[in-house]
Amino acid sequence: MFRILAAWIEKRRQIRLRWQQDAWVMIERHGRHAYYEAQRLAARSRAMQDRSGFWHWAKVASEVARLSPVAEMDLKVVQAIADEEMRKYRRP
Repeated sequence: MFRILAAWIEKRRQIRLRWQQDAWVMIERHGRHAYYEAQRLAARSRAMQDRSGFWHWAKVASEVARLSPVAEMDLKVVQAIADEEMRKYRRP
């Protein structure tokens, strides 16, 4: 039982590390707009019905918000990005 719990904890730690690494890449590449870019990728994944991709990029966006003191986070901009991605990538 202990091994199962330890394996689950390690798996969750690796997933969180991947979110943090992707957040740092976003911050380095996109600076103040890193949060918007992560939200764009989350919206695109959602529009394409990629559930795991959506959750991954949504968590990356939350990590960007947590890690970057300069990231812009205007909800109207996020909504516009989500609407644009849904129009472009939504499957019929």
